[in-house]
Amino acid sequence: MSAVSSRLPVFPWDKLEPYKRTALAHPDGIVDLSVGTPVDPVPALIQEALVAAADSPGYPTVWGTPELRDALTGWCERRLGAVGFAHGNVLPVVGSKELVAWLPTQLGLGAGDKVAYPRLAYPTYEVGARLCGAEPVVYDDPTELDPAGLKLLWLNSPSNPTGKVLTKEELVRIVAWAREHGVLLLSDECYLELGWEADPVSVLHPDVCGGSYEGIVAVHSLSKRSNLAGYRAAFIAGDAAVLGELLQIRKHGGMMTAAPVQAATVAALGDDAHVAEQRARYAARREVLKAALEAHGFRIEHSEASLYLWATRDEPCWETVAYLAEKGVLVAPGDFYGEAGARHVRVAFTATDERVAAAVKRLG
Repeated sequence: MSAVSSRLPVFPWDKLEPYKRTALAHPDGIVDLSVGTPVDPVPALIQEALVAAADSPGYPTVWGTPELRDALTGWCERRLGAVGFAHGNVLPVVGSKELVAWLPTQLGLGAGDKVAYPRLAYPTYEVGARLCGAEPVVYDDPTELDPAGLKLLWLNSPSNPTGKVLTKEELVRIVAWAREHGVLLLSDECYLELGWEADPVSVLHPDVCGGSYEGIVAVHSLSKRSNLAGYRAAFIAGDAAVLGELLQIRKHGGMMTAAPVQAATVAALGDDAHVAEQRARYAARREVLKAALEAHGFRIEHSEASLYLWATRDEPCWETVAYLAEKGVLVAPGDFYGEAGARHVRVAFTATDERVAAAVKRLG
């Protein structure tokens, strides 16, 4: 019996442990700007919805309650501009990372198939391909890929790690190319509500998809917008035929979002005020960190959206990681996201105001 883990790269965050120990030894403690995990409180109305649904002794359904599906379709129409959305166009998932990692397997992909993703990208796109035995392929421009054998194309806008945003015109061109070649397009839009110097557009917007969701699926998460990383609340939306197939598979696999989390998701998607408040927190942290890094000699590239600053001192990324760790600041090396990131670091601005202020002071 061969170990499936042998197909996978080394878990990247394990490599960061020695630098974390160095940062922890700083007299004023560590400022952890590496993982990008939310640190602010879960909004009260979401906590209240979770508690109110705590007495849930029965099994939840994979498709979710009708109230959840109403919330998902309503949000997609209101926030993404989707038109004519029905319950068949949405499907809750147990956090977006689970979906990204296991989607190629659930789609029946395997040896001889190709899964493509950006050259600089979230590592789980590659993991998903390797788990099912498909060939991972990176791209700079997806429309320059050889479509032979290409079954799944990942987009990520706004990008993790770079914060780059694809324009509406670029999305239109890519969607048309994918449809022409019969390639399923998955658009990871988990940072869509965190645009700073750009206004990200969903592939579900009629100006992009032409009012048809054939061959396209968008991935969304409540982890960042609503501080729900601990809830594992996410969903996919788009092509009803694709989602219907996934629903059947996930029923057999028991991939159910917990009932209290479903209720909390309904509350979260029905309220925009807490999203605006959280955006304001992140905007303030981004502004001071960006200024401090630039004053310290860093160059910030892209970073027009998401929760990260893509920074470089024009040196190998691990040298930058070590340098900042000595100051008690932990960041993610750019090569976690591909060889093209070997001279950059990803700096998250998800720490508390007090820890961000500490980082600014140390950089100053």
